Amino acid sequence: MNLQRFKQAAAAVTALLLISSATAQEPAGDKVDLDVLAQIKTEAYQNSQVMEHLYYMSEVYGPRVNNSRNHRAAAEWAMKQMQEWGLQNVHLEKWPFGYGWQIKKYYGALESPAYAALPGFPLAWTPGTNGPVTADAMFAPIHSKEDFAKYKGKLKGKFVLIFDQAPLRLHTTAEATKSLTDEEILARAGAMRGGGGPGSRPAAAPGSPEANRDPSGRGRPGEGTWEFTPTSLALSGNQALRNELNAFLKEEAPAVVLTPGYNGDGGTIFSSYGGSQNPNDPVPPPIVAIGAEQYNRVVRLLQHGVTPKLTFDVQVEYQKEDQNAFNVIGEIPGTTKKDEVVMLGGHFDSWQGGTGATDNGTGSSVAMEAMRILATLKKPMARTVRIALWGGEEEGVYGSIAYVQQHFAPRDTMKKTPEYDKFDVYFNDDGGSGRFRGVSAGGSPQMAAIFKTWIEPLKDQHIVAVAGAEFRPTPSPGGTDSTAFSWIGLNGIGFMQDTLEYGTRTHHSNADLYDRVQKDDVMQGSLIEAWFAYNAATRAEMLPRIPTPEPLKK
Repeated sequence: MNLQRFKQAAAAVTALLLISSATAQEPAGDKVDLDVLAQIKTEAYQNSQVMEHLYYMSEVYGPRVNNSRNHRAAAEWAMKQMQEWGLQNVHLEKWPFGYGWQIKKYYGALESPAYAALPGFPLAWTPGTNGPVTADAMFAPIHSKEDFAKYKGKLKGKFVLIFDQAPLRLHTTAEATKSLTDEEILARAGAMRGGGGPGSRPAAAPGSPEANRDPSGRGRPGEGTWEFTPTSLALSGNQALRNELNAFLKEEAPAVVLTPGYNGDGGTIFSSYGGSQNPNDPVPPPIVAIGAEQYNRVVRLLQHGVTPKLTFDVQVEYQKEDQNAFNVIGEIPGTTKKDEVVMLGGHFDSWQGGTGATDNGTGSSVAMEAMRILATLKKPMARTVRIALWGGEEEGVYGSIAYVQQHFAPRDTMKKTPEYDKFDVYFNDDGGSGRFRGVSAGGSPQMAAIFKTWIEPLKDQHIVAVAGAEFRPTPSPGGTDSTAFSWIGLNGIGFMQDTLEYGTRTHHSNADLYDRVQKDDVMQGSLIEAWFAYNAATRAEMLPRIPTPEPLKK
């Protein structure tokens, strides 16, 4: 999930549809083929390959920072898999982005007054140290541009800590949320947004930029959360602020800049941006996120008059040869209505702290497994089913925005291509490891009635809610890739999932690893995504569509 959340419309009012236990068919809904459902379920559970897909994405090719060599290698692997399953038109669709970047080596340590390892990782698009560097630490918290003058000429060659101490608290509750009951999910579904907003996704994690941002950029500090100053926002998504900070740091030339990340403790570190993929933006010194407790220790030593020495050895790689990023595309051609398209997918890129397992190896693996299931069953489907593994989601849903505006309509003019009227629906998975518990109707009460009949025979799978039946427009894309579709008036649908530990441990952190993924959950998600794609591709008519937006006013 990206950190560049755009301002959404006023809080959405949602119409929640509860499921009847009496029948899988209602007058406003669809008839469903229970024999096909049984075959999909068998393939999804008895022959599942979803964790094998995740293994390659996470363990072999992770992390997959957008347009990095790892990301490119993962795409080549994914295309090979799709071709082996018999998918057609498997290819990369490119769009302008900038440099790729990835970690090659990280070492950090407190050398004096006593040795201690400093677990951490460099922030994306910041350079390495060009070998091991040992130097003094310096505490220089920067709260605004006014602080630049205070430290001018004093930072050169130092390891500079530019944030206040991280406010830590005693943990008295579990870091993970248990799988909710059906009744709890139905109640929570009432808070989901209608329209194309990212309402199907988990609430923002306390202390994350999503939770703390406000229009002023100052943040809303609370117990156990970081206060988001302009400086911290610069390292978590605000490009203009980041460029101002990086230009200052570049001129002052500290050896390494240190941050405790934007959240986390006990060994979990959350962080993402530091530099920029744009070759025209200023390149800062190396910036490293370390554990909050270790960061606070160094600050306390300095506050007590002790100047600790630190050592860092950071090596990174910039991929500069091809500045076009890409989306991975493949499809199962339709039979009688092959020019009509049903899509499913998730974002394929990740941040660098972990291996991108839950964000969003899970969504990409589920989409690939859903396609494998449909390809294996070889059931005729009237419409073409297309998978998209998006790039650039973490930086601002860039890949999906580029795709929908090229294929369907540029948002400024809304001049539709011939593909626009032939597009049916896009199903998105970007909520971590938790199993699917509900689905958004995208703002259409007619769609809600249809989805209700689709999930009725799946009640043993604990997907129980259809929400978002009241339309709310998507003012701008952000949060996840389905919004790129709803932004131009197309059906972009997300699933509601159990949040588990996504917001508290794995989202954009060094704990975003394979072992945090729950196998049964992603198997269930694969079953449901395949079932939804099959129903959309075989029903007599395309699904109802939300209103087409007006061209943007100049």
